[in-house]
Amino acid sequence: MSGQHAKGMNKLWPDAQAALDGIVRDGMLLAIGGFGLCGIPEALIAALRDTGVRELTIASNNAGVDDWGLGQLLRTRQVRKMISSYVGENAEFERQYLAGELDVEFCPQGTLAERMRAGGAGIPGFYTRTGIGTVVAEGKEHKEFDGVEYILERGIRADVALVKAWKADLHGNLVYRRTARNFNPLAAACGRVTVAEAEIVVEPGELDPDEIHTPGIYVQRVVHNPHPEKRIEKRTVREG
Repeated sequence: MSGQHAKGMNKLWPDAQAALDGIVRDGMLLAIGGFGLCGIPEALIAALRDTGVRELTIASNNAGVDDWGLGQLLRTRQVRKMISSYVGENAEFERQYLAGELDVEFCPQGTLAERMRAGGAGIPGFYTRTGIGTVVAEGKEHKEFDGVEYILERGIRADVALVKAWKADLHGNLVYRRTARNFNPLAAACGRVTVAEAEIVVEPGELDPDEIHTPGIYVQRVVHNPHPEKRIEKRTVREG
């Protein structure tokens, strides 16, 4: 552990590489925030790639694009399985999946969000109607409530969660910005160890308590990334 922790509650680490040191390993399950390229912890994803860990299972709404976000980990063949809702926009993902080189667990978006929330709340599973009669329901327990059929979905408890915040304080309290919040609070809560990447880092007490989205109790490490790239996944302009 870094000597900075002698300061007590200071959870700020020097950089993304240092923040992942000692907590990532082959074959682990990670929950990663973001929706498309919006609100992804880009510095932490790049640092995860650079660690060289392999055989990863990643729970995240998307798989990034070919050259950015989680797409970087697919290109280097570090991912064994994706638990995702949407896997478009990534030709390498499609190629690996169709070639049988990548395992994919398709999970409806609301179900994925609830699986992360449940894991963070200590709930091992829940019943939902979403997915009944589709491939999503295959192999899962079915149960009838009040004459209606439901399937059992398991909560997600990740070994490590990587999230992106707008603001953080040194105690790990997080504030997200607008739609970049997306899956980040859910991922943060379900990680046994959560690392947050923030654009702005302030002293304890500088964040309005009523504006904090993720309390610091869920966050073990914070990384400052003041100049994220914030790439646009698909730019659309008017023709002509």
